[in-house]
Amino acid sequence: MRALFRATPIALALLTAVSLPAGAQGIKVAYVQTSTLLDQAPGRAEAEAQFEKETGTFRDQIKRMSDSLQAMVTTFERGQASMAATAREARAKDIGAKEQEYQRRTRELEQRAQARQNELVQPILDRIKSAIEEVRVEGGYAMIFNADQGSPIVAVDKNLNVTDRVMTKLRGAPAAAATRPAAPSTAPAPSGVTRPTTP
Repeated sequence: MRALFRATPIALALLTAVSLPAGAQGIKVAYVQTSTLLDQAPGRAEAEAQFEKETGTFRDQIKRMSDSLQAMVTTFERGQASMAATAREARAKDIGAKEQEYQRRTRELEQRAQARQNELVQPILDRIKSAIEEVRVEGGYAMIFNADQGSPIVAVDKNLNVTDRVMTKLRGAPAAAATRPAAPSTAPAPSGVTRPTTP
């Protein structure tokens, strides 16, 4: 689910930047690799497929709008030399309005895609956090670190890696509720743009 998780913060309540207090020799710690958990989490593929299906309709709308705008610009550039000044100004104003509508609609669809991504990802993140906490409690660990690349950990004993144990918990966890389809858009399509039919 790399595409879906690209913008997902890896903030799974893992204490990645905590310093152990002085005299903490008896404290048990472990680590996980959250990228592995996110990549292999049950429900990941289904959520990604749902996300791609829904955002595909967004991409289609944006492409239709872009094509319509580009066609207007091309026609204007070819014919502007023969246009009267007032007609040329009016046509340029129409193109400017069309471009603003295109930008507004693109931002709107991107925001909807981001909201839907969060909606699909959150149940998976919640199950991962729950599985990590179960392993932490069962193993008597004071804390579990995230040792993915980019974390503040520079060296670690591989025997402290509990990623597989967390994954076992995840695979035994109840499946997430079926992802509900996103509601179809009710916003009017910009002029000259046909809204794609939702299958």
